[in-house]
Amino acid sequence: MAMAEVAIPAPRTQLSFRNVFLGLSALTVVMVSLRVYQGAFAWETGLDSFHPDFATYWMSVFYGAIVLGPIITVAVWAYIWKTRDRNPTAMTAREEVRRIFNQFVWFSSYTFSLYWAASFFPEGDATWHQTVIRDASLTPSHIIMFYIAFPTYIMLGVGSYLHAMTRLPHMYNLNRFSFPFLAAVAAPILMLPNVGFNEWGHTFWVMEELFVAPLHWGFVVLGWAAIAFGGITAQLITRVVDVTRGGCKPGQLAPHDA
Repeated sequence: MAMAEVAIPAPRTQLSFRNVFLGLSALTVVMVSLRVYQGAFAWETGLDSFHPDFATYWMSVFYGAIVLGPIITVAVWAYIWKTRDRNPTAMTAREEVRRIFNQFVWFSSYTFSLYWAASFFPEGDATWHQTVIRDASLTPSHIIMFYIAFPTYIMLGVGSYLHAMTRLPHMYNLNRFSFPFLAAVAAPILMLPNVGFNEWGHTFWVMEELFVAPLHWGFVVLGWAAIAFGGITAQLITRVVDVTRGGCKPGQLAPHDA
């Protein structure tokens, strides 16, 4: 009796845009939903911070963000650290390439969320304050931007950095670290102290919401960290070439990295 043939699954394709698409789609749904919520309720319930409707429609969002945000962030970072690789030199070349493409998923999600937090919503915030004139620090645009959009990119940025430092040996072997990666993650986080200074300045100086105002120069300086994104991409692509062409063993440094 002839033995039944067993189908052997095809090797998994390393370069897949499915996870990138899913990550960016999820972020798009969240950010667009926030913008739709702003459009639906900001003018009707967000003009007077002392009105009961403001507490219903906006303070509830604020309290939900400051409670759920830290919980989700700690859970994501803890998961990445808990599942870190304890023996990176034992990985195969295929596994390392797979991790590098996973890193692209994390990095693309971080940069996309940073766009929403540092470009789209701030533009709307400046327009809002030029039109309405703020009566409190907690405004509809501030609640969405500072307490949801900013924490989202911080969570993804640090998560992306942790993923690289715990799964890509060429970035952390021999006490090494990627300076472009560190700059690309740390500089946007430093926008938060500038946010506090910005709010203090607007409160005491009553400045107009112009991007060219000296009060906003700190945001521009920290935004220059975007230059480091090219360095990170170059590091990842170079590593893929080294591993696939046999320039180094998986999990070990290449000669030009030593």
